[in-house]
Amino acid sequence: MIDCRIFHLLEGAEKARGLTVIIDVFRAFSLECYLYDMGVSLVRPVGSIGEARLLSEKIPDSVLVGERSGIRVDGFAFGNSPSQIEKEKERIRGKVILHTTSAGTQGIVHALGAEEILTGSLVNARAIAEYIKKRASEAEDQGSPFPVSLVAMGTSGKRNAAEDELCAEYIKALVEDKKIPPDFEERRQDLRNLDGKRFFDPSMQEHFPQKDYYMCIRQDLFPYVLRIRKDDLGYVSEKIDVSLAQG
Repeated sequence: MIDCRIFHLLEGAEKARGLTVIIDVFRAFSLECYLYDMGVSLVRPVGSIGEARLLSEKIPDSVLVGERSGIRVDGFAFGNSPSQIEKEKERIRGKVILHTTSAGTQGIVHALGAEEILTGSLVNARAIAEYIKKRASEAEDQGSPFPVSLVAMGTSGKRNAAEDELCAEYIKALVEDKKIPPDFEERRQDLRNLDGKRFFDPSMQEHFPQKDYYMCIRQDLFPYVLRIRKDDLGYVSEKIDVSLAQG
């Protein structure tokens, strides 16, 4: 049995318990999935800009990637745009990525009560659900419901965002083996009229390319989860392949 709950924003990350999924669709954790697909060796989520810069001095040939308010951090190689990085993916192939964002990576840092942390996005949502169900089945002999916290991080961790809420609802439905809400596809496509609107603003294309929107709303693209662990340098986003259920 799984006790799956949805939380919201930074305060939700602080309340999260058990297996926790920190969700950031636009764009942090969609990007991290794409980064592994582009051939990076490792992604390290980092809370602060200063910490990321210090780590870059400790890890030779690492690449700084990140944003604040959606804008690339000054001095960083890339912002938070999967489509822009894709154009120059040879620059990151085989490299360690140091990644800091306004919402997603902040959620990781604030989820101090979590027993295990995954990152969450639409592009690997089904893999996340399958991983959760496998972990729950392994823990069945404990005699109590397996706790799962889905944290929709929203905009800068302070304001709800429709894409993260939708992703959390979708993962919850999959975990609980319930039917996907009939309006799911309509809501997914309508994201362009909500927080996705910035990706269609001609004046914002330098920071929010239109292609990012389409890359981030793709559904169940990657058959792996990104699990967070810690080592002596900080957080590590570890790629774990999941055998997806057929049908």
